[in-house]
Amino acid sequence: MISDSCETLEVRQNLHEVMIHSNVSNSSHNVTKSGSCGSVSVGFPITMLVTGMVGNSLALLLVYISYRKKENKRKKSFLLCIGSLALTDLFGELLTTPIVISVYRADLTWERVDSSGNLCAFFGVCMTTFGLCSLFLASAMAIERALAITSPHWYSNHMKTSVTKQTLAVIWCLVLLFALLPIVGVGKYTLQWPGTWCFINTGDREIPGNMFFSITFAVLGIFSLLVTFSCNVVTIRGLIIRCKTKSGKSQTSKQWERLTTETVVQLLGIMCVLLICWSPLLVLMLRMISTQTSSHHCKPSLSSSSTPDRGLQVDCNFFLTAIRLASLNQILDPWVYLLLREIFLRKFCMVANAVSNCSIEGAKNTQTALDGQKENQAALCQHNDTPPALDALNKQGPDNHCHSQQ
Repeated sequence: MISDSCETLEVRQNLHEVMIHSNVSNSSHNVTKSGSCGSVSVGFPITMLVTGMVGNSLALLLVYISYRKKENKRKKSFLLCIGSLALTDLFGELLTTPIVISVYRADLTWERVDSSGNLCAFFGVCMTTFGLCSLFLASAMAIERALAITSPHWYSNHMKTSVTKQTLAVIWCLVLLFALLPIVGVGKYTLQWPGTWCFINTGDREIPGNMFFSITFAVLGIFSLLVTFSCNVVTIRGLIIRCKTKSGKSQTSKQWERLTTETVVQLLGIMCVLLICWSPLLVLMLRMISTQTSSHHCKPSLSSSSTPDRGLQVDCNFFLTAIRLASLNQILDPWVYLLLREIFLRKFCMVANAVSNCSIEGAKNTQTALDGQKENQAALCQHNDTPPALDALNKQGPDNHCHSQQ
């Protein structure tokens, strides 16, 4: 009896120690996870999905309505570019964000959603395709605007809707072929911190073609940003020069001044959004490639001894923030290219002109010029010698119903 009681007491003590050790391990795991995943929240992808769908769907609706009303082929080319960008951003949100939300619902365990690993490759292809397509479409529109302003007569004679459609198709096909390279063994898509998304592997040089693929993506992105920035600067310079040469008190001169102000503000907004959203990701990718690190190395661990070094953890969190900024560009695109011009820019320019006139009379004249916009455009369209560059400015907004008489 005594022996049995001692054995029972010993078993209870051992069981008590095991329970205490288990509780301590679980608490340390939770602390580690909460500390390392402080920037992780399912609210980010849900909010971005909803706002992205609303903005891009509204932009597509406006583009569709305007496209059916336009008779000017040059304006249709611009609307095709805007619609393609909105469609690209919308599909990018719809194909990737639901997967991220599913992983969050699975307690950040990707294997529970994708046991085969094929979904990770699909996610990486979508991220690469829609990311580069957005950048290249922005560059194509920047080039188109620069040609319309700097070479208006050449632009008027050579820019056709068929050329725009072919250019858009080439961009989509080439980017998709590039994104499929890891599927055929050139590079690799891997699960990224915090385990909710897949992207290009930046740290393993042993993988065939991995360095080539990751560096090419970053270089193409930076090149696209430089092209967009350069063309927009050329466009702004050309607008200001033309506005100065057409300065006067005529209705055409006033229209030039208004459209120039609107377009310059819009182009500055486009450049700021692109630089803020994409520069952190592309620069960080080049840095991680040079140091042979990748965010998939950063994983929450059960013990402090195997926790990644603090510098790597900071890079992982920053990489997550950078990819969120790049995704934010898909939400902001329809606003900076289309929606804000209709809602905000004209009021902004009206106030700016009123302040610059420094008098009540100047403000009244500005308001009168804005109220008579449609009558002015109708009068301009009655002549066959409408300046192509002015027409290129008019097409920036979908509510301008001025058609050429060609």
